[in-house]
Amino acid sequence: MKIDGACHCGLITYEAEIDPEQVEVCHCTDCQSLSASAFRVVVPAPADKFSMSGEPTVYIKTAESGARRIQTFCPRCGSAIYSATADTPPTSYNIRVGTIRQRDELPPKLQYWTRSAQPWVEDLASIPRIRKQ
Repeated sequence: MKIDGACHCGLITYEAEIDPEQVEVCHCTDCQSLSASAFRVVVPAPADKFSMSGEPTVYIKTAESGARRIQTFCPRCGSAIYSATADTPPTSYNIRVGTIRQRDELPPKLQYWTRSAQPWVEDLASIPRIRKQ
């Protein structure tokens, strides 16, 4: 599936081809902290199917496993764009689904690092909903 997206302010834009069956939710504590939320939703794009305009800021984090991962975000608005391996040329980019224009068409298919999931995430449907604030 062809997708395109941008950071909130539009400084960073990208296009990619992805497999919508690979949309995943990560509940690890790093994703919780880096996304300032309870989880992060990502989809991988092969490196040769991903192109970007604009220059993101890069932060390198070290995972629990010791693996180093590039985390990119817009230097102006702070929107997270993607993550990738830091120690070898990336073969894929884990795009942050919130920045994808077609995100309505990309429901998650898998959750991982569920040992770190916030317990209340399982019961979001029971929380009162307000359509607009």
